Amino acid sequence: MLENRIDRSLARTILLVVINAAGLQALAQRPDSIRTVDLNVHEVVGPMQFGMKPAADTLGAVIMAGRRTEVVTLSATDADLSQNQARQVFAKVPGITVWENDGSGVQLGIAARGLSPNRSWEFNTRQNGHDISADVFGYPEAYYTPPMAAVERIEVVRGAASLAFGPQFGGLVNFVLKKGPRDRPLAFETRQTAGSYGLFDSYNALGGSKGKWSYYTFLHHRSADGWRANSRYSTTAGHAGVQYRASRKLRLGLEYTRSDVRQQQPGGLTGVLALDPRSSSRERNWMLLPWNVGAATLEWRPNDRTLVDVKLFGTIAERNSVGFLRPINEPDTINRATGAYAERQVDRDSYTNYGVEARVRRGWTFRGRQAYVAAGVRGYTAQNLRRQQGRGTTGTDADVSITGSFGRELDLTTRNAALHAEVLLPLTDRLDLVPGARFEHITSRVDGRINATSTGGVDSGERLRQLPLLGIGAQYRTSERSRLYANFSQAYRPVLFSDLTPSATTDVIDPDLQDASGYNLDGGFRGNVGGFLAFDIGGFMLHYDNRIGTILRDGANYRTNIGASLSQGVEAYVEAELLDLLRGGPEGGTHLAVFVSYAFVDARYSSWNDPAVSDDPSRDLVGNQVEYAPRNILRPGITYRDKHLTVALKVSVVDGVYTNATNTEASNASATAGYLKGYTVADANATWRFDQRIALTVGVNNLLDEIYATRRAGGYPGPGLLPGMGRTGFLTLEAKF
Repeated sequence: MLENRIDRSLARTILLVVINAAGLQALAQRPDSIRTVDLNVHEVVGPMQFGMKPAADTLGAVIMAGRRTEVVTLSATDADLSQNQARQVFAKVPGITVWENDGSGVQLGIAARGLSPNRSWEFNTRQNGHDISADVFGYPEAYYTPPMAAVERIEVVRGAASLAFGPQFGGLVNFVLKKGPRDRPLAFETRQTAGSYGLFDSYNALGGSKGKWSYYTFLHHRSADGWRANSRYSTTAGHAGVQYRASRKLRLGLEYTRSDVRQQQPGGLTGVLALDPRSSSRERNWMLLPWNVGAATLEWRPNDRTLVDVKLFGTIAERNSVGFLRPINEPDTINRATGAYAERQVDRDSYTNYGVEARVRRGWTFRGRQAYVAAGVRGYTAQNLRRQQGRGTTGTDADVSITGSFGRELDLTTRNAALHAEVLLPLTDRLDLVPGARFEHITSRVDGRINATSTGGVDSGERLRQLPLLGIGAQYRTSERSRLYANFSQAYRPVLFSDLTPSATTDVIDPDLQDASGYNLDGGFRGNVGGFLAFDIGGFMLHYDNRIGTILRDGANYRTNIGASLSQGVEAYVEAELLDLLRGGPEGGTHLAVFVSYAFVDARYSSWNDPAVSDDPSRDLVGNQVEYAPRNILRPGITYRDKHLTVALKVSVVDGVYTNATNTEASNASATAGYLKGYTVADANATWRFDQRIALTVGVNNLLDEIYATRRAGGYPGPGLLPGMGRTGFLTLEAKF
């Protein structure tokens, strides 16, 4: 009884401290971004399920101890899975910044700690543990995101993922797909959704196990007219995975995913966002994304202490676009003289990459406790064929045919080999130390031409990097259910292909252009109190050096390393089952859960090496806020659940952001630069479960019909100001047999 009273008292204290801290920071926002705050929801069946928890000390063949980790269970998020609503899916992961201009949910745009959310390129994005982006090093943009209805859990590791998964500053996001049940040969799952603006989403899956075989396969389709004019889309994805248990120690797997996207892009807006956020002045812009991802896997456990995990994977994909790409303040109209529209521009990329990762984890007894060593090797190659500035048709459909040849043709190649090793050493009964190292070998090359002139040829030469990354982590168990953790990891980002490719013949690329480098440092306190409260509260620091930019030198645009930034702040998550807290322990029946996810991020430029600064002090960017880095991100939520009914409410309160490094306040004529105000978006849904197999959900996204924008674009999918979606509704029927 005394222990229960202590647990309840500690739970109330932690909950009140975080809520008060988040409330004070929300009130400290700029006047134009102060918002009232409602709370969110969480779905539970039987006992309380928090929906998010830290990873175990080991995850497969990887050591996770001493890191800030989050494992999001999709079935317990009460998120709108039919549209891949990232702000709902990642609501409990503090500090996740989301670009919300794409209502289709096809391209995930997330980041953390002041990094850019552009197609999640600062994260290493994976599916079932293997890469799915175009080119991890040269073009790390995630054009493919699996349908969330197919995802069992999402594993998120902040910058400390650099040793085990690669050097990205952001860390890791791994989508783990569902698997067939082990207790029967055939199970069927279906989700059918209808919603506003022509939304139709259909997800159907089969899975099961028989003898030594198990399988899971799904077919997904989503289409809609879109909230904005000229924003129709259609996406179809299919997946098949099969596993064979050759013996008690050996398991083999094979999987393949195909995704096809056809998406109309309405372009950006100019002027005041509130005038007509659903308007569009582009009806002839399209993007087509065929994506193929495959993997063969081997899992071998020769004994109780050893695990070997091997993945052979590859991606064959394309990014095709056609459109009128002039600034958004230039109209796309029919020419009276010709009676037709202007010719559109066609850009076509094809991506082919493949690789292998082999990992081994070995356990042994060290000073009477369990210790682990984890090591791995990686080989990877990628070839990207980039054909741009083709003369397309004067039509309005998604036709990517061209007249003549492409104005720009480039061959972009990457080769990579890496070794890494980490050790989990229990120094005492409570204290663990986790040192580690990674060695990267990367070569990249750009060949081709940027135009047809005699000076239009490009040959970057073969750029070779060989460098180590070091890191160390620690954790201290304060009790069986709580621990302190800390981690320092070096990180870097290789020069991207866009940095090696001049946009015009007058542009010059610095031959000594350096990769971005830096580190992530974080620490915190996390745990679970009495089974009715979970928390993870910590701080971080991210140093990003050798940022790449363009300066004017000798009359030419000179692409070189130009500065550094420093991000630091707080990340906090608390979730409590209030009724269990009051009752003194978990009970069945009725649940009322609340959570608060909050991050304070101070991301600023710490140096700026532009020679023009000495002549014009106003261009000195030191102290300026990093673009697209909101200082406060608050996401609270509340969920009520009984035997049949679940009602959930989530709120996202996000500060305003600058959209360029010069921190321009006013919008320019083409709306590609200027401050974006903060916003508050609320999402609500209710689910009625007829029984364990059939459920009906009704939901409203952006319940208060907030008018807001999360980004501006200079090119695709803009250019211009890109608004978030207004109020929409949906109805989902789900059945499992």
